Amino acid sequence: MTRRRWIADEVSADRASLTGAHAEHLIRVLRARVGQEFDIVANGVVRRGRISSIVDGKVEFELGPETFSLPAPVNLTLLLAMFKFDRMEWAIEKVTELGVARIVPVIARRTDAHLTSAAVKRVERWRRIVVQAAEQSRRTAPPEFSEPMKLQAAVSFPGSLKIVLSEAEQHAALRDVILAHENASDALLAIGPEGGWTADELDLFRKEGWTSASLGPTILRAETAAIAAVAITTSLLS
Repeated sequence: MTRRRWIADEVSADRASLTGAHAEHLIRVLRARVGQEFDIVANGVVRRGRISSIVDGKVEFELGPETFSLPAPVNLTLLLAMFKFDRMEWAIEKVTELGVARIVPVIARRTDAHLTSAAVKRVERWRRIVVQAAEQSRRTAPPEFSEPMKLQAAVSFPGSLKIVLSEAEQHAALRDVILAHENASDALLAIGPEGGWTADELDLFRKEGWTSASLGPTILRAETAAIAAVAITTSLLS
């Protein structure tokens, strides 16, 4: 049977631990016991871990030898314009499973004001989601999750391939744009909010060296576009 995998919150030599809500799930939901063994990701390496103690809501492990290490995922940063939180959280979970390296929540022109004001309080929840999704999908690390930022700041991120998904794009398909840059060492992908990017936002992307691409003639929900675009990009750049 495949052992469940956990990404350690703390690592020191041949010991690791889970803390906080992370540990509480293992203790209370899965009823952890001293002596149980799991796969523990410690500093990006998978090792066999044996529970040595459960004290004050903290689960400590003794680490065995390295089981295996995985190649680094595609260096893909996703700029995700914020939309309704329930659907956005589903997208965050799925793009984590698909292997993105970094997620940046973006405040766009059409982002609802109440979402912008509430986003700061959601960041810790979103970070827990990416850790849980990384463990479930057996990654060796969760994606980096940034604080929400305005589009004007996010478009200036460096990258050898920068693609903005646009409903206005009539000619360039995402797959074709990626294949034309298949040797790119790192990539950025921008997904717009409900209602799409505004014309001045698309102008800003162009000025910053981004390439527009399309997922086809149908209009997709933001979360569908995010998942489809990440799946295509990671598949072609792997």
